[in-house]
Amino acid sequence: MKTPVIDFHNHVGGWSTATATDNQELYLKVMDSAGVDVACVNCIFYGDARRSNNTVAEFVARRPDRFVGVGFVTPHYPDETIPELERAFGELGMKFLKVYPTYFQKPIDDPGYFPIFEWCDENRIVIMSHSSLGGFEGDTLTRPAKFIPLAKRYPQIRWVLAHSGNREIGNHEAINAAQECPNIYLETATSMANAGTIERLVDGAGEDRVLYGSDTNLLDMRLMVGRIVTAEISNEAKLKVLGLNAINLLGLDI
Repeated sequence: MKTPVIDFHNHVGGWSTATATDNQELYLKVMDSAGVDVACVNCIFYGDARRSNNTVAEFVARRPDRFVGVGFVTPHYPDETIPELERAFGELGMKFLKVYPTYFQKPIDDPGYFPIFEWCDENRIVIMSHSSLGGFEGDTLTRPAKFIPLAKRYPQIRWVLAHSGNREIGNHEAINAAQECPNIYLETATSMANAGTIERLVDGAGEDRVLYGSDTNLLDMRLMVGRIVTAEISNEAKLKVLGLNAINLLGLDI
């Protein structure tokens, strides 16, 4: 199967306790073995968003043919968010934004995020957020249902639900969100999936709104590609999920 493969969900930043490193040579070796052409990389490991975005920009600059930069900001420092968004997208060339409400310890629909979302809506930015339901008691900060009113309030944002809710109960809620809101997309990376997850996401959300992601290097890119390739979906759907959807969503020149 010859097709561009774009991994939408990857990390850099040297979070050694979780095995995330900045060893680009190793990263490329794994990408090559998995058949991944381009990896979208973010850094959410530092409270200082400027440091996180600089880390990504420096990593991408070494191999811009293989990596795409993903921005990050946090509502912990509200006076810094808009200037950093302007820098990340205007100067550093980030292609979309990653947010992680678990660090903020408040839900994705907390008003602290609204200035960020307003800027992104005005600038038609793609946002990827962690989404999960049922992984542990109180796992509701990013439950997929919370994205429905956000997607309607900020319709110019294309929302990507990383992990698609994680467990099966979260998958179903993520699918419902995608069915209700055409600007919601689902991403495949998870360590909590059961058999049939890829088929469930594609059947529920449609083959045009599911994106392959791996959560490398917290998870293994090769395993996550295998889930798509061996899924019982059409070859056309596999081509879209593996890369064509990401190319269209981000306007990549690949």
